[in-house]
Amino acid sequence: MTQVKSGPEARRETADMTHQSIAAIGSSWLALLAIPTCLFFSNPSPALASEPDQTPLYEWQPQLAPEGPVTIVVRIPQQTAYVYRNGVRIGRSHVSTGRPGYQTPAGVFAILEKQREHYSNLYDDAPMPYMQRLTWNGFALHAGSLPGYPASHGCIRLPYSFAEKLFAITSKGTTVIVSDTTAPAAAAIGDPFRMAPVVGDRAAEWHPERSAVGPVAVILSLSDRELVVLRNSLEIGRAPVAVFANAWRGTHAYVRLPGDSILPSSIVPDRPALKWLEIPLTPDAASANLNVLAESLQVDTGFAAQAYDVLAPGSTLIVTDEPISAGPDTTLILAGTPMP
Repeated sequence: MTQVKSGPEARRETADMTHQSIAAIGSSWLALLAIPTCLFFSNPSPALASEPDQTPLYEWQPQLAPEGPVTIVVRIPQQTAYVYRNGVRIGRSHVSTGRPGYQTPAGVFAILEKQREHYSNLYDDAPMPYMQRLTWNGFALHAGSLPGYPASHGCIRLPYSFAEKLFAITSKGTTVIVSDTTAPAAAAIGDPFRMAPVVGDRAAEWHPERSAVGPVAVILSLSDRELVVLRNSLEIGRAPVAVFANAWRGTHAYVRLPGDSILPSSIVPDRPALKWLEIPLTPDAASANLNVLAESLQVDTGFAAQAYDVLAPGSTLIVTDEPISAGPDTTLILAGTPMP
């Protein structure tokens, strides 16, 4: 896994970076996501961008959602990254992830640090332009060579100009979802829990002043029976969850889509249920249904309403049968594969 550093002593020329072309996309986005095209692209022929002397490597349409929270989804089997802003897909790109022996971990991460110029301190000072760190031990997004197959030491390589554009719209705390399954993404409507009086002998905690604005990620752990709300990677809320039945398997990530459902919310009954894009993370993640899950869970009434209010389009929800790896000093939200 590529580690990174910066500083005057690490400066070196990056002009010799090669940006090799990769094969054309083998399957369309609609083959991966069985929901209407209009939710993502109003232009039926999105612009394709290329590196010099290369075939098209990525699509970039930021005008579809000029502002709002950004979420990045990387699908390892397809060697493709997708960029959402305010719940609308604005970009897609080929990538190169970790080669055998240096596999890129599946999981949900938050961007911890950004540097336009970085160099590896393990692999011959290899240049890593537009580095966006996902863990403190070296896992990152950055510009690099794309040979058409997994070739990195664990980082996620991006086309140079795509990495530059992506760097410009992300911030610390931006959610990055890395999926290692071929299971398709799918639309989902519903809420993951229902309101109830305070559960157990622990009161819910809500401290939005810890981070007033920024991207939101909500983690529901059925193992820990806890719900954690993060904003800018900082914990702003935590509540116990009553679990009456649990058939949930694996870890699923959801990106909130724009618009409201015609169905009522189970969290705030006089408001609409939320729309989601479901992204399975690992091959063992069984098919999930948020409405069925909601029937078996209860969360403190006041906390549930506060969590509902911060789930703007583009926010991320993670539901897992694993323990939560989260807290006030969270750097790794949730990883399906332990980091070395």
